[in-house]
Amino acid sequence: MQKSEYPGGNYDQRTSSSAQIKHRTTVQRSKSSSLASSPEAARRVHPRPSDKLNPKTINPFGEQSRAPSAFAAIYSKGGIPCRLVHGSVKHRLQWECPPEILPFDPLLITLAEGLRETKHPYTFVSKEGFRELLLVKGASEKAVPLLPRLSPVLKAALVHSDDDVFERGLSALVQLSAVVGPSLNGHLKLLLTSLSKRLTDKKFKEPITSALQKLEQHGGSGSLIVIKSKIPTYCSICC
Repeated sequence: MQKSEYPGGNYDQRTSSSAQIKHRTTVQRSKSSSLASSPEAARRVHPRPSDKLNPKTINPFGEQSRAPSAFAAIYSKGGIPCRLVHGSVKHRLQWECPPEILPFDPLLITLAEGLRETKHPYTFVSKEGFRELLLVKGASEKAVPLLPRLSPVLKAALVHSDDDVFERGLSALVQLSAVVGPSLNGHLKLLLTSLSKRLTDKKFKEPITSALQKLEQHGGSGSLIVIKSKIPTYCSICC
């Protein structure tokens, strides 16, 4: 009897081709499984606590699509006399010298400009540096002369489209009012325009109302007149 042959090749050739296809499929599945179980993939599925602590961190090895901001450039050159100390629970600033002896001009203005940053560590350094500088003894006397230059910078943070930037600007405004008191009243009109617009957003209604109350508390009756002129719906804390 003659052995039967299949068209286009014998049986052994077809069996070999089928085995090769199965082998390639198995290798591809094995690679996909390895990628899915890699540490990088695990971090994407289960983010580390430090990922939340350091949001939007600058990647020094990544390509930057834009030139660094003025604040970032100053910080990278050591123009901000403090450095970030990373902690397991929270970060803190370590000043190169006591903040009490530092001149507010231009440091306080530079830190206020940094409030518009959206990347770590600039966001933390600017926010915490601004707060700590205003806590030093004699801060009022140093800050009041800078109000004409500080107010436009704070307004730029308050009109920013990024919600986190707005919140940092709002917090800085309240901190400044607590230090300079009624001296800020003459600049409130410039600063309150953006607050009246944000009040339409429900998530900002409570923090803005709280900020306005503190502005009135620190600025007295003079601040209430300005607040009511810009935000007629505001209810005074004295009512």
